[in-house]
Amino acid sequence: MGWSSTALVLALVACANALVPPVQRRGSPALASTATPPELSVLVEGLKPSATVEVHGLTMQLRAAGEEVVSLCVGEPDFPPPKAIVDAIGAAALAGATRYTEVTGTKELREAIASDLAKRKGTAYAPTDIVVANGAKQAVYEALLALVGPGDEVVVPAPYWVSYPSMVEMAGAAVVQVDADIADGYKLTADALKSVLTPKTKALIFCNPSNPTGAVVDEAGQRELLAVLDAHEAATGKKVWVISDEIYEQLHYEPATPHASFAALGGSSFDRTVTINGFSKAYAMTGFRLGYLAAPQAVARACGKIQGQITSCASSLAQAAGVAALNLPAGALDGDVAEFKRRRDLVLAQLEAIAAKRGRIRCPPAPEGAFYVFVDVSGTLGLSCDGDAVDSSTSFCTALLAKRKLALVPGDAFGAPDGVRISYAASEAELTTALAAIDAFVNDDCN
Repeated sequence: MGWSSTALVLALVACANALVPPVQRRGSPALASTATPPELSVLVEGLKPSATVEVHGLTMQLRAAGEEVVSLCVGEPDFPPPKAIVDAIGAAALAGATRYTEVTGTKELREAIASDLAKRKGTAYAPTDIVVANGAKQAVYEALLALVGPGDEVVVPAPYWVSYPSMVEMAGAAVVQVDADIADGYKLTADALKSVLTPKTKALIFCNPSNPTGAVVDEAGQRELLAVLDAHEAATGKKVWVISDEIYEQLHYEPATPHASFAALGGSSFDRTVTINGFSKAYAMTGFRLGYLAAPQAVARACGKIQGQITSCASSLAQAAGVAALNLPAGALDGDVAEFKRRRDLVLAQLEAIAAKRGRIRCPPAPEGAFYVFVDVSGTLGLSCDGDAVDSSTSFCTALLAKRKLALVPGDAFGAPDGVRISYAASEAELTTALAAIDAFVNDDCN
């Protein structure tokens, strides 16, 4: 096979990532311990690089070097934030809002977040229950640091966002992976959750809508999960916290079954939930690095203490922009949501047409949120492309990049080795080019 420089670079990264220890199972130590250079901590030895960040960075470097690469790797809206948000930054700077704020965020922003959650989600958080963080990723990590430690287990449904297992391990706990099936639309079921709970289970990370699948567990499904957690607590006396990552909740495409927040289910839900949210996805504010968590006050206070020793406050100007985002008029995001839904439908229709030709890929039911489709490519495994074996989702993506100059993130990074993630947060022209490349690769190049 005639490898291009692009493919060689990605192949090297794929090989390096393949050497990293896999997600740990119940009973294993929090971090693997093999030979570690004496100048590095054992923590970094078992830490896996973020595949989405790595592939995006490589794609940018390759484009800068003159390679024509289409990338559907990044979970980032391709349109700018609403003008009112951008204007708020300049106004805040001119008004002198350029100093440190409270560690947990300005009172104005925390009040706006609490009001927004009460109005849209029906959750009664006080401003003191809110911690504004440097992105939702930081909020997830702080919640884990506040709640779990050595000897604890954290349930992580797969396919999962690439950073969850590493965050759990960095907090000293053990990852317990539970697989969601494509036939269920990659949704976590009550039976699957029940099967992995033990007296050591301390938390469940629940991403809804899901990255990387776009799956949405509706209110009825969430109540079934809550019933499992209640029954487990009654039987063992052990409370299981839910870290409910709802960063994509405004990108929801089924108005007949509106997105429900886990903390709003009633019963024990509020007292066991840390709600994670932010501004990057719905408001296209990825570079602002602004997220938040909402939790019972003791947990929020603990997370604020942790943040005070790590980064202190989020950007004062980003916080002003966050207030502006929450003050946008009703319906301000409707056009963006409709555009994402249109792109989703375009991608699904083309993928189904590709699948129908030779049955080599398999599509899930239409994802109801976020801007991802997680496609099963196991039908291509065992084939070859120009003489090189396609034997994993990583080798699938490596060969696809080499042959068709299309970058996708392999499912290995998401704990689901049969799949690849396609982000449709891209222009229609890019999506059309990418789908044609997938069609040609799957049905013509692989044999």
